[in-house]
Amino acid sequence: MKRIAVFVDVQNIYYTVKDSFNCHFNYRELWRQLGEDGEICIANAYAIDRNDSQQQAFQKALTAIGFEVKLKPYIQRSDGSAKGDWDVGIAIDIMDAALDPKNGIDLVVLLSGDGDFDLLLKRIVRSGKIETRVYGAPELTAKSLIDAATQFYPINASLLLGYRKSV
Repeated sequence: MKRIAVFVDVQNIYYTVKDSFNCHFNYRELWRQLGEDGEICIANAYAIDRNDSQQQAFQKALTAIGFEVKLKPYIQRSDGSAKGDWDVGIAIDIMDAALDPKNGIDLVVLLSGDGDFDLLLKRIVRSGKIETRVYGAPELTAKSLIDAATQFYPINASLLLGYRKSV
């Protein structure tokens, strides 16, 4: 049975699914599907804390599914721009999970379309011991990330809540 580590860039998935399909991602169904492939040993969801009740309810739902929700504060800059980037944190956690032999991870699953993760996945694949899988909205996932992963799973209707295909 495969030992699986899952890492979700929550903001990236939220916006790419919203932009591509105008609905929400089904994390419970993802968990079910991954559970058919093996044992989920690590499951982290990275989000921005805006101290919003809807987001807090969503974060509780993720925790109930089995994810550890990691939060960073939302930072509004004086020039009006905002910051809330988890890329480095996600990368460190993936490296720690993949490279620590005590974890015995066979598959790293990343939910993101961010091409900045391509070098990370190439490094993990190069070890020859761990497969990598990326889930992303096809038209909004960096080609370099798709190419770096062992497998790319395009997000489709089976992983969407409230999706209605346009005619």
